[in-house]
Amino acid sequence: MKYTIPCLFGLEALVADELRRLDLKNVRAENGRVHCDGGPADIPRLNINLRCGARVLVELASFPAPDFEALFQGVAAIPWEDCIPRDGEFPVKGYSISSQLHSVPACQAIVKKAAAKRLGQAYGCETLPETGDRYQIQFALIKDTAAVYLDTSGDGLYKRGYRAHNNGAPLRETLAAALVLLSRYRGRDPFCDPFCGSGTICIEAALIALNRAPGLDRSFDAQRWGFVPSGDWLTAAGEAMDKEFHGRYDIWGGDVDPRAVAIARDNARKAGVEDVVRFEVADMRNFRRDDTYGQLVTNPPYGERLLERQEAEALYRDFGKMWERLPDTWRTLVLSSHTEFERTFGHQAKKKRKLYNGMIKCDLFMYGNV
Repeated sequence: MKYTIPCLFGLEALVADELRRLDLKNVRAENGRVHCDGGPADIPRLNINLRCGARVLVELASFPAPDFEALFQGVAAIPWEDCIPRDGEFPVKGYSISSQLHSVPACQAIVKKAAAKRLGQAYGCETLPETGDRYQIQFALIKDTAAVYLDTSGDGLYKRGYRAHNNGAPLRETLAAALVLLSRYRGRDPFCDPFCGSGTICIEAALIALNRAPGLDRSFDAQRWGFVPSGDWLTAAGEAMDKEFHGRYDIWGGDVDPRAVAIARDNARKAGVEDVVRFEVADMRNFRRDDTYGQLVTNPPYGERLLERQEAEALYRDFGKMWERLPDTWRTLVLSSHTEFERTFGHQAKKKRKLYNGMIKCDLFMYGNV
């Protein structure tokens, strides 16, 4: 089977590394997605274990689609009856880039019609009930070539299940996990976020320190599919739990907003890491640590959604003064979309990496021992 893992732009290398660690074959990265080969048992393994991927798609076909007829025939040739039962619900979504078929709603209608025709012929009915489990069809039209997938995940993999609420400007869990991985945190040193908000970065750091698979506490669409044995899900979950670590960790998050800290603590409890991470009401300006080594990873307000630009710049100046008190052996990663972050922070980053927080183009500014 061929799998495609979409991801936020800038995270392709991290997702590729995750796939290799899971022993997937023929791993290859493109802009915004990573491909690999595997077997049916890898559907549970991928969904349960991936930290940075957006979802797990099974590629069913790829073919030239310069016009609607080619798209229809290509989709109709897929043996949908092998995976979608008679009562299966099969919604369609997708996108088109640099293709003659640029109308996404029109392409959705064609894909739906072609799949319905094939299934109707296979099951001997003119109208399909679509009252059963969901089999989400996705398509990608890129330079007049169509790729057609089944989405095994359902809700995006960033929905770990622990964050019922956020504090206004959420950072996706997949991006938070990526920041932790890029900091090279593995649980040994102190880990701090002085702008913790709803606690996502610290909670993902706790999951990484514990080596706890992020998908253990949620469900996936493919769990209800007949061609993915339920035993494979139990096996994948058991293997993931067997790999967990147990120890004492120094993971701290602070925020000036008591409501944000309360939400962060509640999210940590839902994630099962309330005994691993500490959240406190604290002003970043008073932050001090004397530990020889550590990681400070944070996503301060950008001045676009939570604070006005001038307020953000004042905050960055104070942040820069606080950062000067840290030992220079600390590794510091700051995600910001502010184009003048380095100037207002007062320090040139050793490295920068372009990332996207949703649709917001950001830079990851990396300081210290990077």
